[in-house]
Amino acid sequence: MKIKIESLIFASPKPLSLKWLYAFISKNNVKLPREEFDQVVEDLKAKYNVLESGVQIIQSGEDIQMVTNAAASDLVKKFLNEDMTGELTPASLETLTVVAYRGPIAKSELEQIRGVNCSLIIRNLLIRGLIVGDEGAGNGQIYYRVTVDFLKYLGLNAASDLPDYARLHVAENLESILEINEKKYDGDNANGGQ
Repeated sequence: MKIKIESLIFASPKPLSLKWLYAFISKNNVKLPREEFDQVVEDLKAKYNVLESGVQIIQSGEDIQMVTNAAASDLVKKFLNEDMTGELTPASLETLTVVAYRGPIAKSELEQIRGVNCSLIIRNLLIRGLIVGDEGAGNGQIYYRVTVDFLKYLGLNAASDLPDYARLHVAENLESILEINEKKYDGDNANGGQ
């Protein structure tokens, strides 16, 4: 259980509400009393919040987030500045293109299209200010879209001004593939991931 909660805290590009995190794991068939959940969070904080750890878990009220150790802040700032001002990798460009043409798009949909985990790329694009995530309509998922800065950089008024946007935003063959994959995923989960 600790591994799952730790992974979700790590993968989140923004602070997580403990209430939301508990509800999320509960609705995904993880049975855990709230008291045990709270103890797991405390255990993780004890594990990371030591001087020798490069990452720590900070908490403000009900929100928690995994962050780098403040003792390394100068070096991390230099690294991020160099990393963020450099060119985007081909994988980052591909992900950004999918978000631009298909957004708002959930991470799960993005990963179906790309066929790989996109957590770190999404985090990188969020840090660079090229995409932003908004929580969906009560379903707990975050939907990503390009930012105004992205549009300004390209000299566009809206994402719909991208070349072939109308054709690529709603591609029928892609819609049917995503629907088939979603049904397969739901079927696999119903069968215990067999």
